[in-house]
Amino acid sequence: MNPSSFEYYAPKRIDEAFEILAKHDGEAKILAGGQSLIPLLKLRLTSIPYLVDISGIGDMKYIKESPDALRLGALTTMDDLEISDVIRGKYPIIFDAASNVADPLVRNRGTIGGNISHGDPSNDMPAVMLALGASFVIAKSNGNRTVGADAFFIDSFTTALEYGEILREIIIPKYSGNEGGCYIKNKKTAGDFSVAGIAVQLKLDRSGKVERAGLGMTSVGPKPIRAVKAENYLRGKKIDDSAVQEAARLVVADSDPSTDFYGTSEFKRRVLEKIAIDAIYLAADRAEER
Repeated sequence: MNPSSFEYYAPKRIDEAFEILAKHDGEAKILAGGQSLIPLLKLRLTSIPYLVDISGIGDMKYIKESPDALRLGALTTMDDLEISDVIRGKYPIIFDAASNVADPLVRNRGTIGGNISHGDPSNDMPAVMLALGASFVIAKSNGNRTVGADAFFIDSFTTALEYGEILREIIIPKYSGNEGGCYIKNKKTAGDFSVAGIAVQLKLDRSGKVERAGLGMTSVGPKPIRAVKAENYLRGKKIDDSAVQEAARLVVADSDPSTDFYGTSEFKRRVLEKIAIDAIYLAADRAEER
């Protein structure tokens, strides 16, 4: 099926994109990699009179380390993240998620900014951003504003982005010693959305106790969810069987899955508890290795 007709723009600078958005007030839609939006257009699940393709804006594609943060341009692709030595070496939680997105063709085109901005509760990167305590630089014609991941995801397919704004940069607190993370998802087939997914980032103190914990969930609620109860519980605990099992139980308590094609709500809770246990152990192991 072909999409409904639309007028296509391909600005080369972000200020051009803002001019086009202003010209078509409320009617234009941003396209980054297109791996979420294009299928919706082809199936005619949505229609857009004006499409603004920002993939050609070159200064929004980068992976940079600053003294206090990792900075990712919103047009950085999943493939860019997957092959980056910085991501592989210091941020395995991001590598895990990027390498689990769909298939190589999608990862070659799909961007981290698009994965976040789409607001799909089944996407991979939002859970990782919650676990990492990321913040997002949102550009508009008269300047920038910064929004934390906690405040960015509002509801299903609804984010803090307003019309005329573009997600420009992702800021992630810089890796420190004794810190590790991972992302695990259960999926029916390769390249599929997850039945349930969880991102875990742990920082351990010198005695091996959890100093800081971040846990984000995907596919188990109307939006990406932080497992706050489990985060609070893990703080100050040693990672042993008792602590991990209780944390996994609290993860499930913070979830809100619904029955759909991928399984019943109860099945998703069972899956979530299992992968939460695996993810906490793996994150702790990676933290101890550093």
